[in-house]
Amino acid sequence: MQEDQLWIQRCNDCSKPYFYPRFFCPNCHSRNVEWFQTSGKGKLHTYMINHRPPPAFADVAPYAIAIIELDEGVRMMSNIHGIENTPENLVLDMPLRVVFEEINPGGGFKVPYWVPA
Repeated sequence: MQEDQLWIQRCNDCSKPYFYPRFFCPNCHSRNVEWFQTSGKGKLHTYMINHRPPPAFADVAPYAIAIIELDEGVRMMSNIHGIENTPENLVLDMPLRVVFEEINPGGGFKVPYWVPA
């Protein structure tokens, strides 16, 4: 069963969280790392609005390709859902929360997206 939880890694030696996943800490190079559940909260760091998507995403354009800064301090790339993706609506530092959406109905595979908090 899939849980709607966002997990990232943290170093047990220097205590710094990091994203994208890897086998060692990018800060101190320790291999003493662990996974932990995030708060699922963040803020919009920056974005760009894609008006010319590849054919598979044409039905959802225009959409924002956003960098989200998690409350834990790391940044990840994702999309903003729940609002029209216009410069007027996408205010930098706006609070966001993670949601999970199934990308292939019935397939059981979910992807994290972000919505205004």
